[in-house]
Amino acid sequence: MPKRKAAIAVGGVAALGAAALLLPNANASQDDNQASGTTGSAKTLKAADASGLAAQLQKILGDAFAGSYYDSGKQQLVVNVVSGDNNVILQAKKAGAIVRQVENSAAELKAAARTLKTKATIPGTSWAVDPRTDKVLVTADSTVTGAKWDRLQSTVKSLGADMATLKKSSGTFKTFVSGGDAIFSQVQGGNVRCSLGFNVTASDGSPAFLTAGHCGVAAKDWSDSQNGQPIATVDQATFPGQGDFSLVKYNDPNTQAPSEVNVGNGRTVQIKQAADATVGATVFRMGSTTGLHDGQVTGLDATVNFQSETDPNGVDTVTGLIQTNVCAEAGDSGGSLFTQDGSALGLTSGGSGDCTNGGETFFQPVTTALQATGATLGDGGAGAGGQAGAGDQSGAGGQAGAGDQAGAGDQSGAGAGDQSGAGDQSGAGDQAGAGDQSGAGAGDQPGAGDQSGAGDEAGAGGDQIGGGADPSAPSDASGSGAAHDGSSSLTGTR
Repeated sequence: MPKRKAAIAVGGVAALGAAALLLPNANASQDDNQASGTTGSAKTLKAADASGLAAQLQKILGDAFAGSYYDSGKQQLVVNVVSGDNNVILQAKKAGAIVRQVENSAAELKAAARTLKTKATIPGTSWAVDPRTDKVLVTADSTVTGAKWDRLQSTVKSLGADMATLKKSSGTFKTFVSGGDAIFSQVQGGNVRCSLGFNVTASDGSPAFLTAGHCGVAAKDWSDSQNGQPIATVDQATFPGQGDFSLVKYNDPNTQAPSEVNVGNGRTVQIKQAADATVGATVFRMGSTTGLHDGQVTGLDATVNFQSETDPNGVDTVTGLIQTNVCAEAGDSGGSLFTQDGSALGLTSGGSGDCTNGGETFFQPVTTALQATGATLGDGGAGAGGQAGAGDQSGAGGQAGAGDQAGAGDQSGAGAGDQSGAGDQSGAGDQAGAGDQSGAGAGDQPGAGDQSGAGDEAGAGGDQIGGGADPSAPSDASGSGAAHDGSSSLTGTR
């Protein structure tokens, strides 16, 4: 796709609730926050500003700092402290945060996580610090039963009720391959389909994009069409281990890679910066299977133990992830996690559940991926502008992106049936990403095209984003489809 804009992480037909929340309120929210008022001694902050303040206060408080979270209802930052210097705590209050005394220090919570790693690294488990409860939240999926469940339960109990809690998830932890603006690769045994996350500039100045690490491990050469020629090549990939991210460079150095998230019908959200996630903040995720969905960050520095795809008795552990209650399904992997004010937060990695019953979804932090790869967010000016609000993105730049997605729609034809269906992820092999990478059985799913026509609804869904939810919009716009004239049919797993 030489000189063609690469749209980023498109989901297409957006979920109505998230669409109504995202763009129509973006400018008003920013204006309110810029007015800055205070409630008592605590400042009213945007989530992105709260993240920056939390980082500053962590340095000020030192060992007294025990985590922080964003109260989205009051738009205030809450900082946890253990016994410390009253003068330091006073500084935190003067800086505009609500200060809350807690029992567990950050060091104690990290020690609890290390104990879990040593004694309970079991496929189908995860843990993350939840500063709202001042505890480590441990989750087990539906595969953790019998002796494994007993072992996990015993380990959590040994940490103490005041240190950790344990809950069951009805789903199965797995990587969510495919989704967003589809990218494809042909490997032995079938096709691999993943999702483009955010466009970036590599350290050598060349245009590139970030996607999930298990995609980069799966295949080296990627195309923007089902059986097309490669247009990008993996430069770096990390999975499993300390992250789930890949840097993929466009083969044509003239490729225009705008720093924006396409939310359907030519409308985009300008991505202005990368930011660290804050627990409690409202976030948005795009994916071609389920469209636009919103939720909250529920934990940071999460560890997820996926069933190994190469060793039936092994575990693929990924650390340092963002935990959320945003739903996701097969076909959403690699897509973008972002805020309504244009902050890039994460890349969809994996999780459990679905968008009917809910579940947990984990994301690779963008800030970590950028630091590790040496890339910078943005396109060096292409597509970047002075647009202050996400709702302002419906102009010519957004239309260019829409035109560029014709290729994605073209992918929905014969290619749609080549992708394995969601059921392909139900097996244990799908939980890690390595087996997904094999592409085995990728061409066997005849039902992949069942969502054809969903792309026709993209216009309605996109209009809802730009101007608010349209009560006359088709009910299917709840997120069951995708953008790009039928790219929703490409919902299979690798």
